[in-house]
Amino acid sequence: MSSHRRRAGFRGRPLLTLLLAGFLLVGVCAATGIAWDPFTAGSRRNDAAPQIGAPWSAGPDAGPVPSASGTPEQSPATSPSGAVRGKDDAPGAGDPGDQRSAGALPFDMPQPAALHTGSAGKKLVFAHYFTPYPLSLDNASADADYYTRNYLNPDGENGKHERYGGLLRDRPLPVRPKDGNWELANLRQEVRTARAAGLDGFTLDLLSLSGQNWDRANLLMEAARSVDPAFKIMLMPDMTSLKTDDPGTLAEALAALGKAPAAHRLGDGRLVVSPFKAEAKDVAWWTRVLDLLKSRYGIRTAFVPTFLDFDANSARFAPISHGFSEWGSRSYVGQEGATRDVQRAHGMGKIWMQPVSVQDARPNQGIYDEAGNTATLRSTWTHAIDDGADWVQLTTWNDYSEGSQFAPSLHNGYAYLDLTSYYLTKFKTGSWPKIVRDTLYVSARTQFAAADPTEQSLLMSPRKGSAAPRDTVEVLSFLTAPAAVRTTVGPAEDTHQAPAGVHSELLPLRPGTSSAVVVRDGRTGAEVELPYPVDHKMAIQDLQYYAVTSGRG
Repeated sequence: MSSHRRRAGFRGRPLLTLLLAGFLLVGVCAATGIAWDPFTAGSRRNDAAPQIGAPWSAGPDAGPVPSASGTPEQSPATSPSGAVRGKDDAPGAGDPGDQRSAGALPFDMPQPAALHTGSAGKKLVFAHYFTPYPLSLDNASADADYYTRNYLNPDGENGKHERYGGLLRDRPLPVRPKDGNWELANLRQEVRTARAAGLDGFTLDLLSLSGQNWDRANLLMEAARSVDPAFKIMLMPDMTSLKTDDPGTLAEALAALGKAPAAHRLGDGRLVVSPFKAEAKDVAWWTRVLDLLKSRYGIRTAFVPTFLDFDANSARFAPISHGFSEWGSRSYVGQEGATRDVQRAHGMGKIWMQPVSVQDARPNQGIYDEAGNTATLRSTWTHAIDDGADWVQLTTWNDYSEGSQFAPSLHNGYAYLDLTSYYLTKFKTGSWPKIVRDTLYVSARTQFAAADPTEQSLLMSPRKGSAAPRDTVEVLSFLTAPAAVRTTVGPAEDTHQAPAGVHSELLPLRPGTSSAVVVRDGRTGAEVELPYPVDHKMAIQDLQYYAVTSGRG
C-alpha cells in the first residue's frame, strides 16, 4: 500500500477535468432552461470484516444540510398540504429519461398495462431506495453542490473521508435548481424515471424514525401517490440503523407510513413489511410488532423479511412470514444458491423476492465485489427469470456509497437501468422482447484493478467469495441481425462478428478511451464511446464499472 500524501486544495481524481467541464455545462444549461443529460441525444463503521449487509447509513441526516455557502439551512416543509409546485415540477421536467424515449432501448417498451396488469402484474419489480442520496441535497447547481463539495471531494466534510479518497465515486445525474418544494419535485422525478423503466415501486429503506431521512421517506410516499397511484412503496425498516428496541415504537412508525395510499399492500389489503436484516430481532419481537399493528392500528400485515443469511433463519421465521428475500451476492460467481433459495421458499409456501444487482464497491469499508462488467447484472436477472422468483428487488436504486446504483448517474447514464428494462420485460411477460434497433453498451473501469493510487491510505480489496479481479472492456451488443462490431480500446483496434440478439464480447483493458460501432453491409450504424479514459496512474482508487449506451447518444 502506498504512503498517503496530502496536497492542498481540492485533490481531484483523473476524471476531474472532465467532471468540471460537465458541471460547467450544467450551469450553462440551467441558465438557458435546458435539462442537461450527457447520455441522451435530445454511519456505518469500518468493520474489520464487512458483510454484504445494509446500505451505509451515514450521510447528511445528522442535521440540516449545509448550503453552498457553508451555512446550515433547514429542509423545506415536508407536509404534503404545504407542497408548492415549482415551475420544474411537471412530468419530464429536467430528466429526459423519465419519459418513454423512442429509440433509447433496443426494443419497444411495452405499454404500462402490459407490464402491470394480469399475470405480468403479479411479477413485481422494486428498487431499493436509499434516502441519504436524493437527486439533490441542497438545490444548488452541480458545480458547487453538496455532492461535489463534500462527497466527491476527498477533502470534503472537513476531511472525514480523506483516507479512502472521498465518500462517493459517482453521483445522481445533475438536476437544475427548482423553485418551491424542490425536494418533492425531485422525488417525483425519480418516481417517473423508475416508472418509465417498468418498475412497480421502491422498497423504502427506513434508516431512522425522525430527522431528514424520515422526512424524505414521507415525501417519497407523497411523490409516488401524486405521480402514479399504481406505483407502490414497500416499507423496509433497516434493522442495522434504527435505534429502537421497542416494538411499539416501530409499529407506530410503520402505521403512520402504512396509512399512505402509496404504501404497498397485497390484493387482500395486507400491508407489506420487509425489514432489512430481519434476523437482528427474534421472531417473538417481530410477532409483537405485527400484533401491535393489528390491535392498535387495525393494520393487517404480510411479513416478507429480507435476510443477510436466509439459510440460517428461514425455518424460524416461516410461521410469521408471507415470503422471504435475501440481500444477496454482488459478484457474478456463486449465484447458484439463488435457485436453491427460491425452491426452499416455494416449498414452504412462501413467495420469494430475488435480489438483482449490478456491482458493489465501498471505499469507506475498503471492500468491493468483482462484478465482471455487466456479468453480475445479467446473471442475477437470469436467475430471477429462470428460477421462478415472484418479486425482484434491485439492490440498489441509489446507494452511491456502495456503488450499487441502478438509477441514472453521472458515470453510467441510463445504461444499467435500460438493460434492466429488457430483462424486466421478460420477467414480467414471460417472453423476450423483440430487438428492433441495434444498440451497444460499453462498460469498463477507468483504472486497472491492481493500480496503486497516490493519495489514499485505505484501499479496497475483493470481498471473500467474489470473482477474481479482472481488467476488461465489455461490448454488449443487441443486434437485429448479425453484424461486425468494430472496437477501439486505447490504441488497439479490432473487429468481431456478433450474432443477432444479445452478445457479450470481452476485450483487454488498455490506457485511453473505448468505443464501438456496428458495421453491416459496409455501412456504419449504432456507435458509442465511453468518455472516461483509462490511466495507469491515478490519485484515487475507483473500482466501479462505468457504462454508456448508444441508445441515448
